Amino acid sequence: MTMKYKKTAFLSAAVALAALSGCSYLPTQLTPQLPGQQPVAKAMLEPRSGSQVSGKVSFTPVGDKLLVEAYVTGLTPGEHGFHVHEGGDCSAADASGAKGHFNPAGMPHGHHHQMHHSKRHAGDLPNLVADSSGQAYYRAEVTWLKLDGSARGIVGRSVIVHADADDYQSQPAGNSGRRVACGVIKAP
Repeated sequence: MTMKYKKTAFLSAAVALAALSGCSYLPTQLTPQLPGQQPVAKAMLEPRSGSQVSGKVSFTPVGDKLLVEAYVTGLTPGEHGFHVHEGGDCSAADASGAKGHFNPAGMPHGHHHQMHHSKRHAGDLPNLVADSSGQAYYRAEVTWLKLDGSARGIVGRSVIVHADADDYQSQPAGNSGRRVACGVIKAP
């Protein structure tokens, strides 16, 4: 093997390895995609309603947006409602202490793409999508939630994962079914 061929093969392997490592995800840790940015708030999801669902949600400010990342396990494959709820109490077996969707403006439930955030619940987020093994990785940048003490602030509220998909139409909450995981949003 010539030296030039060895160098080319080594560089090709290094490039391929770097590309593949960018596709990996370690489910035990959520890391923001921006260097130097650390989550400012987190919610540890615990099972509710007899489920085995658990996970972690992080909230990181990125400019004027809030990066929401989640890793959830124990789900049935498919879509699941995913919302910020008004109350910050996940102690009940059915997570009823979390109350309804976070809705500071008193608006109807609706689809995050079809309605401006000022015309629907602020806590309405896109559905989680679980793969065939029951795992879901979620990443969205939102402009309508904040980590401050404003009316749109979410620290001290809760994140709920539901058993079924949010249909984005049914009132008052999208017909998402049981609350299978709940976590209180906490800032360090």
